[in-house]
Amino acid sequence: MKQFFIIFFVIIGLQTGFAQNYNQEIENFRQQQFQSLSQEANGPIAKQNLAFLQYFEADETFKVMADVEYLLNEPTFRMPTSDGTSKEFKRYGLLTFTLKGQKFTLPLYENVSRFQSSVQSSYLFLPILDRTTGESTYESGRYIDVKKQDIKDGKLIVDFNKAYNPYCAYSSGYRCPQPPKANYLDIDIAAGEKKYTGPKNQREQDSNMAKNFTEKEKKLITAGSPTEKMYVLQTPIEKDSLILRTQSDDIKYDDALLTALSTRMLATVQDPAHPGVGIAAPQVGINKNLIWVQRFDKPNQPFEFYVNPKIIWRSQLLRQGAEGCLSIPDRKEDVIRNYSIKLQYIDRKTGKHTEELIEGFTAVIFQHEVDHLYGILYPDRLEEQAAKEMVPLHENMQFFIGKGTIVP
Repeated sequence: MKQFFIIFFVIIGLQTGFAQNYNQEIENFRQQQFQSLSQEANGPIAKQNLAFLQYFEADETFKVMADVEYLLNEPTFRMPTSDGTSKEFKRYGLLTFTLKGQKFTLPLYENVSRFQSSVQSSYLFLPILDRTTGESTYESGRYIDVKKQDIKDGKLIVDFNKAYNPYCAYSSGYRCPQPPKANYLDIDIAAGEKKYTGPKNQREQDSNMAKNFTEKEKKLITAGSPTEKMYVLQTPIEKDSLILRTQSDDIKYDDALLTALSTRMLATVQDPAHPGVGIAAPQVGINKNLIWVQRFDKPNQPFEFYVNPKIIWRSQLLRQGAEGCLSIPDRKEDVIRNYSIKLQYIDRKTGKHTEELIEGFTAVIFQHEVDHLYGILYPDRLEEQAAKEMVPLHENMQFFIGKGTIVP
Protein backbone atom coordinates (compact mmCIF):
# COMPACT_ATOMS: atom_id res chain seq x y z
CA MET A 1 0.00 0.00 0.00
CA LYS A 2 2.83 2.37 0.87
CA GLN A 3 4.40 1.73 -2.54
CA PHE A 4 1.07 2.56 -4.22
CA PHE A 5 0.87 5.96 -2.51
CA ILE A 6 4.44 6.76 -3.46
CA ILE A 7 3.71 6.05 -7.16
CA PHE A 8 0.44 8.03 -6.92
CA PHE A 9 2.12 11.10 -5.48
CA VAL A 10 4.94 10.89 -8.03
CA ILE A 11 2.40 10.89 -10.87
CA ILE A 12 0.49 13.80 -9.34
CA GLY A 13 3.75 15.66 -8.86
CA LEU A 14 4.78 15.12 -12.47
CA GLN A 15 1.40 16.31 -13.72
CA THR A 16 1.59 19.39 -11.53
CA GLY A 17 5.12 20.07 -12.74
CA PHE A 18 4.09 19.76 -16.39
CA ALA A 19 1.16 22.12 -15.80
CA GLN A 20 3.41 24.65 -14.09
CA ASN A 21 5.94 24.43 -16.91
CA TYR A 22 3.22 24.96 -19.51
CA ASN A 23 1.73 27.90 -17.64
CA GLN A 24 5.19 29.44 -17.48
CA GLU A 25 5.67 28.87 -21.23
CA ILE A 26 2.47 30.80 -21.98
CA GLU A 27 3.38 33.51 -19.48
CA ASN A 28 6.79 33.91 -21.16
CA PHE A 29 5.11 34.15 -24.57
CA ARG A 30 2.82 36.91 -23.33
CA GLN A 31 5.67 38.79 -21.70
CA GLN A 32 7.54 38.76 -25.00
CA GLN A 33 4.49 40.23 -26.72
CA PHE A 34 4.17 42.83 -23.99
CA GLN A 35 7.82 43.82 -24.33
CA SER A 36 7.55 44.03 -28.10
CA LEU A 37 4.52 46.33 -27.91
CA SER A 38 6.03 48.51 -25.18
CA GLN A 39 9.29 49.05 -27.06
CA GLU A 40 7.75 50.33 -30.30
CA ALA A 41 8.06 54.12 -30.21
CA ASN A 42 5.51 54.58 -32.99
CA GLY A 43 3.70 51.34 -32.30
CA PRO A 44 0.01 50.54 -32.08
CA ILE A 45 -0.49 51.11 -28.36
CA ALA A 46 0.65 53.76 -25.89
CA LYS A 47 2.62 52.48 -22.90
CA GLN A 48 0.00 53.71 -20.42
CA ASN A 49 -2.61 51.60 -22.22
CA LEU A 50 -0.70 48.31 -22.04
CA ALA A 51 -2.54 47.66 -18.78
CA PHE A 52 -5.69 47.04 -20.85
CA LEU A 53 -4.22 43.87 -22.40
CA GLN A 54 -6.19 40.85 -21.15
CA TYR A 55 -5.84 37.09 -21.58
CA PHE A 56 -7.70 33.89 -20.83
CA GLU A 57 -6.06 31.60 -18.30
CA ALA A 58 -3.67 29.13 -19.91
CA ASP A 59 -5.52 25.93 -20.83
CA GLU A 60 -3.46 23.12 -22.35
CA THR A 61 -6.58 21.45 -23.76
CA PHE A 62 -6.47 24.19 -26.43
CA LYS A 63 -3.07 22.93 -27.62
CA VAL A 64 -3.57 20.37 -30.41
CA MET A 65 -1.57 18.34 -32.89
CA ALA A 66 -2.75 18.96 -36.46
CA ASP A 67 -2.17 16.92 -39.60
CA VAL A 68 -0.89 19.07 -42.45
CA GLU A 69 -2.01 18.52 -46.03
CA TYR A 70 0.17 20.56 -48.37
CA LEU A 71 -1.63 22.35 -51.21
CA LEU A 72 0.30 22.65 -54.49
CA ASN A 73 -0.27 25.00 -57.42
CA GLU A 74 -2.78 27.05 -55.46
CA PRO A 75 -4.01 30.26 -57.12
CA THR A 76 -3.35 33.54 -55.37
CA PHE A 77 -6.22 35.61 -54.05
CA ARG A 78 -6.67 38.95 -52.32
CA MET A 79 -7.61 38.82 -48.64
CA PRO A 80 -9.47 41.99 -47.51
CA THR A 81 -7.73 44.10 -44.88
CA SER A 82 -9.00 46.37 -42.12
CA ASP A 83 -8.28 49.57 -44.05
CA GLY A 84 -10.48 48.61 -47.00
CA THR A 85 -7.63 47.41 -49.24
CA SER A 86 -6.37 43.82 -49.49
CA LYS A 87 -3.21 41.70 -49.44
CA GLU A 88 -2.26 38.86 -51.75
CA PHE A 89 -2.19 35.35 -50.27
CA LYS A 90 -2.41 31.75 -51.34
CA ARG A 91 -3.42 28.67 -49.37
CA TYR A 92 -0.32 26.81 -48.20
CA GLY A 93 -1.99 23.81 -46.58
CA LEU A 94 -4.93 22.41 -44.66
CA LEU A 95 -4.72 21.73 -40.93
CA THR A 96 -6.93 18.94 -39.59
CA PHE A 97 -7.24 18.41 -35.84
CA THR A 98 -9.62 17.46 -33.04
CA LEU A 99 -10.50 20.01 -30.37
CA LYS A 100 -12.94 19.45 -27.51
CA GLY A 101 -14.18 16.30 -29.25
CA GLN A 102 -14.86 18.05 -32.59
CA LYS A 103 -12.93 17.67 -35.82
CA PHE A 104 -11.90 20.84 -37.66
CA THR A 105 -10.07 21.73 -40.87
CA LEU A 106 -8.50 25.18 -41.24
CA PRO A 107 -6.61 26.66 -44.20
CA LEU A 108 -3.06 27.88 -43.55
CA TYR A 109 -1.92 30.78 -45.76
CA GLU A 110 1.25 32.18 -47.26
CA ASN A 111 1.67 35.90 -47.96
CA VAL A 112 2.94 36.03 -51.54
CA SER A 113 2.71 39.76 -52.24
CA ARG A 114 6.05 40.91 -50.82
CA PHE A 115 8.87 38.83 -49.38
CA GLN A 116 11.77 41.00 -48.34
CA SER A 117 14.04 38.24 -47.07
CA SER A 118 14.36 34.51 -46.63
CA VAL A 119 13.55 34.92 -42.91
CA GLN A 120 10.24 36.59 -43.59
CA SER A 121 9.33 34.08 -46.26
CA SER A 122 9.41 31.30 -43.65
CA TYR A 123 6.34 32.76 -41.92
CA LEU A 124 2.88 31.39 -42.53
CA PHE A 125 -0.44 32.99 -41.62
CA LEU A 126 -3.09 31.31 -39.47
CA PRO A 127 -6.05 33.61 -38.71
CA ILE A 128 -9.02 32.39 -36.68
CA LEU A 129 -12.62 33.31 -35.95
CA ASP A 130 -14.75 31.49 -33.38
CA ARG A 131 -17.85 31.84 -31.21
CA THR A 132 -16.08 34.29 -28.89
CA THR A 133 -15.30 36.66 -31.79
CA GLY A 134 -16.97 40.01 -31.20
CA GLU A 135 -17.93 39.00 -27.67
CA SER A 136 -14.96 38.32 -25.40
CA THR A 137 -12.39 38.51 -28.24
CA TYR A 138 -11.57 41.00 -31.00
CA GLU A 139 -14.37 41.40 -33.53
CA SER A 140 -12.11 40.94 -36.56
CA GLY A 141 -10.50 37.71 -35.36
CA ARG A 142 -7.09 36.74 -34.03
CA TYR A 143 -3.81 35.40 -35.41
CA ILE A 144 -1.49 32.51 -34.54
CA ASP A 145 2.14 32.61 -35.67
CA VAL A 146 3.41 29.63 -37.67
CA LYS A 147 6.75 29.00 -39.39
CA LYS A 148 7.37 26.47 -42.13
CA GLN A 149 10.04 24.81 -40.00
CA ASP A 150 7.42 24.22 -37.29
CA ILE A 151 5.87 21.56 -39.54
CA LYS A 152 7.62 18.26 -38.91
CA ASP A 153 6.72 14.95 -40.58
CA GLY A 154 3.39 16.37 -41.72
CA LYS A 155 2.44 17.47 -38.19
CA LEU A 156 2.06 20.91 -36.63
CA ILE A 157 1.37 21.88 -33.02
CA VAL A 158 -1.34 24.56 -32.94
CA ASP A 159 -1.62 26.33 -29.59
CA PHE A 160 -4.68 28.56 -29.32
CA ASN A 161 -3.32 29.92 -26.04
CA LYS A 162 -0.92 31.87 -28.27
CA ALA A 163 -3.70 33.49 -30.35
CA TYR A 164 -3.17 37.26 -30.32
CA ASN A 165 -4.86 40.41 -31.56
CA PRO A 166 -3.68 42.14 -34.74
CA TYR A 167 -2.43 45.71 -34.33
CA CYS A 168 -5.75 47.00 -35.70
CA ALA A 169 -7.36 46.00 -32.39
CA TYR A 170 -5.34 48.76 -30.71
CA SER A 171 -4.90 51.43 -33.38
CA SER A 172 -5.90 52.82 -36.75
CA GLY A 173 -3.33 53.10 -39.53
CA TYR A 174 -2.58 49.38 -40.01
CA ARG A 175 -3.52 46.93 -42.78
CA CYS A 176 -4.63 43.79 -40.96
CA PRO A 177 -5.90 40.87 -43.04
CA GLN A 178 -9.43 39.83 -42.08
CA PRO A 179 -9.82 36.06 -41.58
CA PRO A 180 -11.81 34.28 -44.31
CA LYS A 181 -14.99 32.40 -43.39
CA ALA A 182 -13.09 29.15 -43.97
CA ASN A 183 -11.11 29.93 -40.79
CA TYR A 184 -14.17 29.99 -38.53
CA LEU A 185 -14.36 27.39 -35.76
CA ASP A 186 -17.87 26.71 -34.47
CA ILE A 187 -16.68 26.49 -30.86
CA ASP A 188 -15.70 28.86 -28.04
CA ILE A 189 -11.93 29.33 -28.21
CA ALA A 190 -11.61 30.68 -24.67
CA ALA A 191 -7.83 30.84 -24.97
CA GLY A 192 -5.24 33.41 -25.93
CA GLU A 193 -5.75 37.17 -25.96
CA LYS A 194 -9.08 38.74 -25.07
CA LYS A 195 -10.69 41.83 -26.57
CA TYR A 196 -8.74 45.07 -26.03
CA THR A 197 -10.91 47.54 -24.09
CA GLY A 198 -8.54 50.49 -23.80
CA PRO A 199 -8.44 53.77 -25.79
CA LYS A 200 -7.75 53.23 -29.47
CA ASN A 201 -4.64 54.91 -30.83
CA GLN A 202 -4.79 57.20 -33.87
CA ARG A 203 -1.52 56.33 -35.58
CA GLU A 204 0.24 58.66 -37.97
CA GLN A 205 2.31 57.17 -40.75
CA ASP A 206 6.01 56.82 -39.95
CA SER A 207 7.84 59.27 -42.20
CA ASN A 208 11.14 57.56 -41.38
CA MET A 209 10.09 54.68 -43.62
CA ALA A 210 9.89 56.94 -46.69
CA LYS A 211 12.43 56.36 -49.47
CA ASN A 212 14.00 58.27 -52.33
CA PHE A 213 13.53 57.27 -55.96
CA THR A 214 15.61 54.30 -57.12
CA GLU A 215 18.22 54.76 -59.86
CA LYS A 216 15.90 53.02 -62.32
CA GLU A 217 13.05 55.35 -61.38
CA LYS A 218 15.31 58.39 -61.72
CA LYS A 219 16.23 57.41 -65.26
CA LEU A 220 12.57 56.92 -66.13
CA ILE A 221 11.62 60.35 -64.74
CA THR A 222 14.45 62.20 -66.50
CA ALA A 223 14.08 60.34 -69.82
CA GLY A 224 11.75 63.04 -71.16
CA SER A 225 11.26 66.79 -70.89
CA PRO A 226 9.46 68.15 -67.78
CA THR A 227 6.17 68.50 -69.66
CA GLU A 228 6.41 65.32 -71.74
CA LYS A 229 3.79 62.67 -71.05
CA MET A 230 4.90 59.24 -69.87
CA TYR A 231 4.09 55.75 -71.07
CA VAL A 232 1.09 54.31 -69.23
CA LEU A 233 1.57 50.66 -68.25
CA GLN A 234 -1.02 48.20 -69.57
CA THR A 235 -2.32 45.10 -67.77
CA PRO A 236 -2.27 42.80 -70.85
CA ILE A 237 1.53 43.24 -71.03
CA GLU A 238 3.17 40.86 -68.54
CA LYS A 239 6.10 43.07 -67.49
CA ASP A 240 3.74 46.02 -67.06
CA SER A 241 1.32 43.93 -65.02
CA LEU A 242 4.09 42.90 -62.59
CA ILE A 243 4.76 46.55 -61.76
CA LEU A 244 1.06 47.38 -61.50
CA ARG A 245 0.64 44.47 -59.05
CA THR A 246 3.54 45.55 -56.81
CA GLN A 247 2.86 47.47 -53.61
CA SER A 248 4.44 50.92 -53.66
CA ASP A 249 6.60 52.63 -51.04
CA ASP A 250 6.31 56.01 -49.35
CA ILE A 251 8.50 58.69 -50.91
CA LYS A 252 10.47 61.39 -49.09
CA TYR A 253 8.40 64.55 -49.51
CA ASP A 254 11.47 66.65 -50.37
CA ASP A 255 13.01 64.34 -53.00
CA ALA A 256 14.63 66.49 -55.70
CA LEU A 257 12.82 64.74 -58.57
CA LEU A 258 9.34 64.92 -57.07
CA THR A 259 8.36 68.05 -58.98
CA ALA A 260 9.63 66.66 -62.28
CA LEU A 261 7.62 63.46 -61.87
CA SER A 262 4.45 65.26 -60.78
CA THR A 263 4.63 67.52 -63.84
CA ARG A 264 5.06 64.59 -66.22
CA MET A 265 2.29 62.60 -64.53
CA LEU A 266 -0.09 65.56 -64.93
CA ALA A 267 0.76 65.82 -68.63
CA THR A 268 0.00 62.09 -68.91
CA VAL A 269 -3.41 62.15 -67.23
CA GLN A 270 -4.42 65.26 -69.20
CA ASP A 271 -3.33 63.82 -72.55
CA PRO A 272 -6.16 64.79 -74.95
CA ALA A 273 -5.89 61.41 -76.67
CA HIS A 274 -6.50 59.48 -73.40
CA PRO A 275 -7.72 61.88 -70.69
CA GLY A 276 -8.40 60.63 -67.18
CA VAL A 277 -9.63 61.93 -63.84
CA GLY A 278 -6.73 60.48 -61.87
CA ILE A 279 -3.42 58.67 -62.17
CA ALA A 280 -1.09 56.83 -59.78
CA ALA A 281 2.69 56.64 -60.01
CA PRO A 282 2.75 52.83 -60.56
CA GLN A 283 0.84 53.41 -63.80
CA VAL A 284 3.91 55.19 -65.20
CA GLY A 285 6.36 52.63 -63.80
CA ILE A 286 7.17 54.33 -60.49
CA ASN A 287 6.32 52.24 -57.40
CA LYS A 288 6.01 55.19 -55.04
CA ASN A 289 2.92 56.48 -53.21
CA LEU A 290 2.00 59.42 -55.41
CA ILE A 291 -1.28 60.27 -57.16
CA TRP A 292 -3.02 63.01 -59.13
CA VAL A 293 -6.78 63.39 -58.61
CA GLN A 294 -9.26 65.73 -60.24
CA ARG A 295 -11.25 67.44 -57.47
CA PHE A 296 -14.81 67.55 -58.76
CA ASP A 297 -15.82 68.73 -55.28
CA LYS A 298 -13.95 72.04 -55.66
CA PRO A 299 -14.58 75.14 -57.81
CA ASN A 300 -13.17 74.77 -61.34
CA GLN A 301 -12.51 71.07 -60.63
CA PRO A 302 -8.69 71.32 -60.34
CA PHE A 303 -6.20 68.46 -60.52
CA GLU A 304 -4.26 68.07 -57.25
CA PHE A 305 -1.11 66.10 -56.43
CA TYR A 306 -0.85 63.97 -53.25
CA VAL A 307 2.23 62.53 -51.53
CA ASN A 308 1.92 59.29 -49.54
CA PRO A 309 -1.90 59.28 -49.41
CA LYS A 310 -3.59 56.82 -47.03
CA ILE A 311 -7.30 56.23 -46.55
CA ILE A 312 -7.71 55.99 -42.78
CA TRP A 313 -11.52 55.78 -42.61
CA ARG A 314 -14.29 54.64 -44.98
CA SER A 315 -18.03 55.11 -44.58
CA GLN A 316 -20.42 52.18 -44.30
CA LEU A 317 -22.60 53.87 -46.92
CA LEU A 318 -21.62 52.68 -50.40
CA ARG A 319 -22.27 53.98 -53.90
CA GLN A 320 -22.12 52.29 -57.30
CA GLY A 321 -20.79 53.93 -60.42
CA ALA A 322 -18.98 53.30 -63.68
CA GLU A 323 -15.18 53.13 -63.62
CA GLY A 324 -12.49 52.71 -66.21
CA CYS A 325 -8.71 52.74 -65.96
CA LEU A 326 -5.94 54.14 -68.15
CA SER A 327 -4.04 50.87 -67.58
CA ILE A 328 -6.94 48.57 -68.49
CA PRO A 329 -7.91 49.09 -72.12
CA ASP A 330 -11.46 48.83 -73.45
CA ARG A 331 -13.18 48.16 -70.11
CA LYS A 332 -15.66 50.16 -68.09
CA GLU A 333 -17.81 48.63 -65.38
CA ASP A 334 -19.91 49.50 -62.33
CA VAL A 335 -17.91 49.33 -59.11
CA ILE A 336 -19.18 49.68 -55.55
CA ARG A 337 -17.14 52.09 -53.45
CA ASN A 338 -17.43 53.83 -50.09
CA TYR A 339 -19.42 57.04 -50.38
CA SER A 340 -17.05 59.02 -48.17
CA ILE A 341 -13.48 58.62 -46.88
CA LYS A 342 -10.93 60.32 -44.64
CA LEU A 343 -7.62 60.85 -46.41
CA GLN A 344 -4.24 61.34 -44.75
CA TYR A 345 -1.28 62.62 -46.77
CA ILE A 346 1.97 64.58 -46.50
CA ASP A 347 1.99 68.35 -47.00
CA ARG A 348 4.83 68.98 -49.44
CA LYS A 349 5.69 72.34 -47.91
CA THR A 350 5.88 71.31 -44.25
CA GLY A 351 6.33 67.54 -44.37
CA LYS A 352 3.50 67.20 -41.85
CA HIS A 353 0.50 64.90 -42.03
CA THR A 354 -2.77 66.42 -43.20
CA GLU A 355 -6.23 64.88 -43.02
CA GLU A 356 -9.28 65.62 -45.13
CA LEU A 357 -12.84 64.26 -45.35
CA ILE A 358 -13.93 63.63 -48.97
CA GLU A 359 -17.19 62.31 -50.38
CA GLY A 360 -19.05 61.51 -53.58
CA PHE A 361 -17.43 60.93 -56.94
CA THR A 362 -14.16 62.57 -55.86
CA ALA A 363 -13.91 60.00 -53.03
CA VAL A 364 -14.31 57.28 -55.65
CA ILE A 365 -11.37 58.64 -57.65
CA PHE A 366 -9.20 58.67 -54.52
CA GLN A 367 -10.14 55.07 -53.72
CA HIS A 368 -9.35 53.98 -57.29
CA GLU A 369 -5.94 55.69 -57.31
CA VAL A 370 -4.95 54.65 -53.76
CA ASP A 371 -5.80 51.06 -54.70
CA HIS A 372 -3.13 51.30 -57.42
CA LEU A 373 -0.56 52.02 -54.70
CA TYR A 374 -1.34 48.64 -53.12
CA GLY A 375 -1.26 46.74 -56.41
CA ILE A 376 -5.06 46.55 -56.50
CA LEU A 377 -6.97 47.07 -59.75
CA TYR A 378 -10.68 47.77 -60.06
CA PRO A 379 -11.50 44.26 -61.43
CA ASP A 380 -10.31 42.99 -58.03
CA ARG A 381 -13.04 45.10 -56.47
CA LEU A 382 -15.58 43.55 -58.83
CA GLU A 383 -14.62 40.10 -57.54
CA GLU A 384 -14.97 41.30 -53.95
CA GLN A 385 -18.40 42.82 -54.45
CA ALA A 386 -19.61 39.69 -56.28
CA ALA A 387 -18.80 37.69 -53.14
CA LYS A 388 -20.61 40.08 -50.78
CA GLU A 389 -24.31 40.51 -50.17
CA MET A 390 -25.36 44.15 -50.56
CA VAL A 391 -28.62 45.74 -49.39
CA PRO A 392 -29.87 48.46 -51.79
CA LEU A 393 -31.18 51.61 -50.10
CA HIS A 394 -32.92 53.30 -53.03
CA GLU A 395 -36.33 52.42 -51.59
CA ASN A 396 -35.43 53.96 -48.25
CA MET A 397 -33.66 57.21 -49.16
CA GLN A 398 -33.05 59.57 -52.04
CA PHE A 399 -30.09 61.78 -52.91
CA PHE A 400 -30.39 65.14 -54.68
CA ILE A 401 -28.05 67.69 -56.24
CA GLY A 402 -28.67 71.21 -57.42
CA LYS A 403 -29.91 71.80 -60.95
CA GLY A 404 -27.07 72.41 -63.37
CA THR A 405 -24.46 70.55 -61.29
CA ILE A 406 -22.00 68.61 -63.43
CA VAL A 407 -22.30 64.88 -62.72
CA PRO A 408 -19.15 62.91 -63.74
